Amino acid sequence: MEAYFDNSATTRCSDSVRELMGKVCSEDYGNPSSMHRMGVAGERYIREAKERIAKTLKAREDELIFTSGGTEANNLALIGTAMANRRSGTHLVTTKIEHPSVEGPMKFLEEQGFSVTYLDVDGDGRIFLDQLEEAVTPDTILVSIMYVNNEIGAAEPIGQAVSAAKGKNPSVLFHTDAIQAYGKYQICPKRLGIDLMSVSGHKIHGPKGSGFLYVKEKTKIKPILFGGGQQKGMRSGTENVAGIAGLGLAAKEAYEGFSEKQDRLYRLKEAFLSGLAGEPWAHVNGRTGRDSAPHIVSLSVDGVRSEVLLHALEDRQIYVSSGSACASNKPAASRTLQAIQVRRPYLESTVRISFCPENTEEEVEYCLRNLKELVPMLQKYTRQ
Repeated sequence: MEAYFDNSATTRCSDSVRELMGKVCSEDYGNPSSMHRMGVAGERYIREAKERIAKTLKAREDELIFTSGGTEANNLALIGTAMANRRSGTHLVTTKIEHPSVEGPMKFLEEQGFSVTYLDVDGDGRIFLDQLEEAVTPDTILVSIMYVNNEIGAAEPIGQAVSAAKGKNPSVLFHTDAIQAYGKYQICPKRLGIDLMSVSGHKIHGPKGSGFLYVKEKTKIKPILFGGGQQKGMRSGTENVAGIAGLGLAAKEAYEGFSEKQDRLYRLKEAFLSGLAGEPWAHVNGRTGRDSAPHIVSLSVDGVRSEVLLHALEDRQIYVSSGSACASNKPAASRTLQAIQVRRPYLESTVRISFCPENTEEEVEYCLRNLKELVPMLQKYTRQ
């Protein structure tokens, strides 16, 4: 049996998405900027993708900018809005548990003369609303807080965070990295007061190299890529028509039967956690109920390094992660685990299990059975 539980790193591209992309690549392969029939066909796929995604957000189609993925969307959101609003202020607010694609641009902006306040989080990875409110000043132009943490599944109180930030400074812009949340939650940016939101296609059974940035109408933002002026000058470069078409279909599918899919994810998570109950070596980080993300479990294991456990499970065709896939090759300890004050031995002994609706209860049982067999054995080797 194979059990793929690394869905927060990437998901399997759905069959229908793969077939659509194949058709675009082999039949309707015109450049969408071309004026002939083949170009018009390419432009039609882009328009259809915008319609599909906009419906899931209750947003306008012209509020979407297609990107090469979540990293580019986050960079465009942060750097583009900071540069566009620099005359209004130079202060930014974010958290200590953001993804590297938010942390990196923030460090870059600090080098450009901006100041950044990094908010603390509690032991469950959630921000302190009073600290956020205190951090916002008249000089603050942008707040960026992730919707769901990619390592421990902490679900931030985004609606309350928007209210706290804009209550202190009504002109502040609010960005959320929703890469681990889109498709798992019903998100209406306008109702929540979100100005910018980043999404990645390969987290929702769409293709790698696809994503979008939602930008609320009239939000001041500058491009960070220049060239042919595609996407109204906001993201130059020939559009990845196949990727955009696949992303649009994946978004549509993610929200079909949404309640059932979300409930299924929670049931898989609950079954996994229930199976670990009573195991002395198992320590789960963050909240575990339905006030946490439905698809992520952060598990610290006594006396077994995460890489050792990961490869032992891999030998049995069970695939998990040792943390964020975008940072998994870096030797530094997880900033998220440090921020929630996980005990030092667990910084190198934590794995992430992440589900998708395609996973089964049998796969969960198979993973649990192997964990219970492997961990005591690996602990003996460690002690020796």
